[in-house]
Amino acid sequence: MRFWIQRFGGAILLIFAVSALTFGAMNLLGDPLFNILGPIAGDTQNPDNLAKIELAKEEFNLDDPLPVRYGKWVGDFVTGDFGPQFSKTGQPPVSDLIKERLPRSLGLLVMAQTLATLIAIPWAIFAASRANKPVDKTSTVLSFGLIAMPTFALGVVLKYLLSIRYNFFPATFNATDPFLTKINTMILPALTLALPVGAVYQRLLRTDLITTLQEDFILTARSKGVSKGAVLFKHALRPSLFSFVTIFGVNTGALIGGSLIVEQIFRIPGLGSAIVEAILREDFPVVLTIVMLVTVTFVVLNVLIDLLYSLIDPRVRAS
Repeated sequence: MRFWIQRFGGAILLIFAVSALTFGAMNLLGDPLFNILGPIAGDTQNPDNLAKIELAKEEFNLDDPLPVRYGKWVGDFVTGDFGPQFSKTGQPPVSDLIKERLPRSLGLLVMAQTLATLIAIPWAIFAASRANKPVDKTSTVLSFGLIAMPTFALGVVLKYLLSIRYNFFPATFNATDPFLTKINTMILPALTLALPVGAVYQRLLRTDLITTLQEDFILTARSKGVSKGAVLFKHALRPSLFSFVTIFGVNTGALIGGSLIVEQIFRIPGLGSAIVEAILREDFPVVLTIVMLVTVTFVVLNVLIDLLYSLIDPRVRAS
């Protein structure tokens, strides 16, 4: 019980810390009133503009101290009220934007992590079973090449080869396409994110597998005549997954950051492109909402990783 209290308590504190820092930065580095009203925010001589300024201050609590405004914003956020989009005509609610963009970004993230895992585990097992042989050394060069290549460069190369030249995948995302066509369109950007991350997973899992294969219980299994495949999959894989599970959670944050670039390359209207547009337009309710959704997703995922740790090895709960 103490283990879970510590994990959940730390997660909640982290979320509040990120929210406070982000809210403070957005309000102190910019002028919320100007973001709401535009240039007329500085025109206090015109009675009509002055009335609009006073109305905006009242509606958005701009006369309140920053801690009070933060408290009201948190209260609204946890109830699903993310505020209006200042940069859009009519100031539609941010929730409309999130409902439109979130499924695309979430789908891209899930596909990327799935592909990375499907690539990394067989690749690591194959390399570890042939450690230090020519095929393993070739695998090492390939994995380091993928890790070193910038995401934008890999995306451009894959898009040119697989979309433009050979037309295996659509070049751009179209929101009006049928569902299966959208899935097909997402494969290439997901692969762009998955290949470098899968290479990282492969390197860690290969190293842990090689170490595990030296353990006494593996040697005992081999001496009993257990097949090489059974030793790798049934005996060595599970105790070698700790580093993999750790980096899986950490790399989710990296994938979210990488998706900002990938969504631009493949013209996917997701949260990545939305936050870029919002930053350029200084639409701070959109920025705040997306930052907080990303933070909550990252923290929750890492709590789930802790849960997975405890399932892999119950001794973790006692630590």
